[in-house]
Amino acid sequence: MVEVLAIIPARGGSKSIPRKNIRPFAGHPLIAYSIAAGLKAQMVTRVLVSTDDEEIAQVAREYGAEVPFLRPEELAQDNTTDFPVFEHALNWLAQQQGYRPEIVVQLRPTSPVRPPGCVDQAVSLLLEHPEADSVRGVVLAGQDPHKMWRISPEGRMLPLLTVEGLVEPYNTPRQALPVTYWQTGHIDAIRAAIIFQKKSLSGDVILPLVLDDQYTVDIDTPTDWQRAEWLVTHRARQRGLAMVHPGRSARPFPEKLGLVIFDFDGVMTDDRVWTDQDGRETVAASRSDGMGIAFLRQAGIDALVISTEVNPVVTARCQKLKLPVLQSVTDKAQALTAYLKERHIEQESVVYLGNDVNDLTCLDLVGCFVAVADAHPRVLSQADLVLSKQGGHGAVRELCDMLITQLNVPQV
Repeated sequence: MVEVLAIIPARGGSKSIPRKNIRPFAGHPLIAYSIAAGLKAQMVTRVLVSTDDEEIAQVAREYGAEVPFLRPEELAQDNTTDFPVFEHALNWLAQQQGYRPEIVVQLRPTSPVRPPGCVDQAVSLLLEHPEADSVRGVVLAGQDPHKMWRISPEGRMLPLLTVEGLVEPYNTPRQALPVTYWQTGHIDAIRAAIIFQKKSLSGDVILPLVLDDQYTVDIDTPTDWQRAEWLVTHRARQRGLAMVHPGRSARPFPEKLGLVIFDFDGVMTDDRVWTDQDGRETVAASRSDGMGIAFLRQAGIDALVISTEVNPVVTARCQKLKLPVLQSVTDKAQALTAYLKERHIEQESVVYLGNDVNDLTCLDLVGCFVAVADAHPRVLSQADLVLSKQGGHGAVRELCDMLITQLNVPQV
């Protein structure tokens, strides 16, 4: 069997997004997505994280990666390139463990949205072409570099590229120009010998693995982060875009929707409570959530609130929204099972929206488990879908809109 080592470089000193590699991204630390890509690849034999940071190392181990050493500080600077990091890892493994892989795979944490199978495809492509030094993931370029410019020290515009046979490529229709590709951070597969012989992470003969440009994600700024997280929460974890995900495989919305269940505190509210001098409690809720529930009702979709809360504010809010409610529930799983059995509703047709650990008892009793954006970390890590809105701030409306869109029901 060919030894294939996946290395995930993850230093602790990120400046543009502090602690980026272990910051929660759609329910998991960002680095967890790259670890999952290595662990779930059939052709990868070891997954290793190279980091200078003990906290990153601990998170990486929790998600199944090896961290046999901490990277030296001099190899974790802002201007440190990838090559010395990989050279250090391979030398350490050879000297300390006698381990020498044939192929090394680089999985950058900043490209978390990977199509299933892309790692195995890259390794297979490299093995099938002994003349190749490496394989690199690419997508069609979003902007044509033949129409790009640089500015000279004198202030004059100069074309960035030239094309043989064309006098002015920047004035040429796009269809007549060479097709160009943009390298992504999804996957690089390199022969280990090339790293030592040519002092390079690519070598001279580089083959392309052309990926769908829907997966083009490179997180470097907070704006990049928001866009990428939206891609995961609104598309990748539904039917639109399959991706490698940490933990168990996410379940999509049921094709036939039978019931939508909402927790109350932390879902229909922001989990805060105001108490007056007489002990009376009030909560804050989003009016937009009410509109979303009205859309569900118009579409003929049943909904239910299951709450452990005993305060009458739950009853009052649910009456306002015309929602049935099971209140003062101490065992949500038992209450849900009884409710579904009594009404002959299939578990697979149920969508559940929760936020805290007591909601997890219903995880395997429904077809799709959804979490609000500010849910407990354990809930975020196990949910099939993580919303972009927080509880009490439009999360219910967000889920309702998504369900209505799937059912192609017009909102009037």
